[in-house]
Amino acid sequence: MDGTIGSRSGITSAHRTKIEAVIASAERLLLYGGTLAEPPGQAYLGLLRALIGASEAGAIRRAAAMLFTTLAEAAADGLPGPGDAWQRYLIQRVLLDENPFSRAARRWRYEEIPAGLREAARRDLVMIGRLFALNGERLGALVADILGEVPGWTSFDALGPDCPHHPLAVRFASRTDLAEWADLLPELAAYYREHGVGIFARYRAFRWSRRPEGAGLIPIRRPDPVTFDDLIGYAEQRAVVRRNTERFLRGLPANNLLLYGDRGTGKSSTVKALLNAYGSQGLRLIEVQKSALGDFPTIVEMLADRPERFILFVDDLSFEEGEAGYAELKALLEGGLEVRPENVLLYATSNRRHLVPERFSDRAEPGGDVHAGDTFQEKLSLADRFGITVIFTTPDQEQYLQIVEGLVRRRGLEVDRDRLRQQALQWAAWNNGRSGRTARQFVDDLTAALAMP
Repeated sequence: MDGTIGSRSGITSAHRTKIEAVIASAERLLLYGGTLAEPPGQAYLGLLRALIGASEAGAIRRAAAMLFTTLAEAAADGLPGPGDAWQRYLIQRVLLDENPFSRAARRWRYEEIPAGLREAARRDLVMIGRLFALNGERLGALVADILGEVPGWTSFDALGPDCPHHPLAVRFASRTDLAEWADLLPELAAYYREHGVGIFARYRAFRWSRRPEGAGLIPIRRPDPVTFDDLIGYAEQRAVVRRNTERFLRGLPANNLLLYGDRGTGKSSTVKALLNAYGSQGLRLIEVQKSALGDFPTIVEMLADRPERFILFVDDLSFEEGEAGYAELKALLEGGLEVRPENVLLYATSNRRHLVPERFSDRAEPGGDVHAGDTFQEKLSLADRFGITVIFTTPDQEQYLQIVEGLVRRRGLEVDRDRLRQQALQWAAWNNGRSGRTARQFVDDLTAALAMP
């Protein structure tokens, strides 16, 4: 059975003083306590407390393993820069942390940030620098001295892929004098102003999710990588979508969009490509299911004061007869008591021009109930409240073949043109008909077939 540390090798007063100083630095953080709130930060503090708490050796080993594991998981998600994973993680958390100082830096120039916030942030940076200094190599040496055995790791290096990192992260990492971290505060404020803070700085795509514990935003860690270069055909339609989005990003008047058309014509891909084209300019995409239309006021309230620009994306939007929900959508588009914030737009795709089924019984007939005409107009008014409707029609045969040939060129496939066109038409006849989606599916199959021996 493992004995306590005291009975095994003892913790020296020098060890205790060093560890207690680091723990005290963490506990004294005023603004940047959130940098330690996630699993790696909690595991780091858990190991330090185990080392000075007369814990059993097995408990220390488990605490060390927890820290190693959580850092490895964080590194796998993409910690910027090479070297020690703990130090990379800590700098990343500083660059992303949302707190009163970082939010103020988004709104004002450094000199305009209240002096009390600047002083608190400067003090916190020095404290975080002490956590930074006790990296994997030094922590491993402490564990070895206290346990009397070398841990399973000697450093936290090479725990994940090296990812692109901002020069400011390098300047933080290169400061050997902890007091110099405070000197980087103006540069840190400039970073917040340019890149944003919090979850919207870390991720660009989200899904609004209703769960038992409550509704909220779920980050999409690996959004669809589709770009406009990948999309062939429908150039005029996509130009309308891009022009409206660019105006929106510049703070100019822009319209909510309805992308209407036949299935497989690239409506959803067009919206997703916007994120890869304009994400670096502050565009964020939030996918909202039709069933969550009633949550629109909550979503909008959450986004209203953010500097980023948000597109709420509702895919395959339509309503069946008697289905509730389009009243909330109408209020968001136009006509609600609360004005939609200028940093939020709604883009929806649909296979129905008017989003709701139209029946002859809805139309007013001579001598019929006058309210029937009101019902019909009510349905039409929903689609009318989208400022722009972009129509994606089924491609004719030649347009379909042009999409196929464009995809083949993009993939660098060498295929006889006449044979290619014949096979593409045959594929469309046997499968889902002519569309951009069918063209891509055909080229996917062709690519795999040509790769087989």
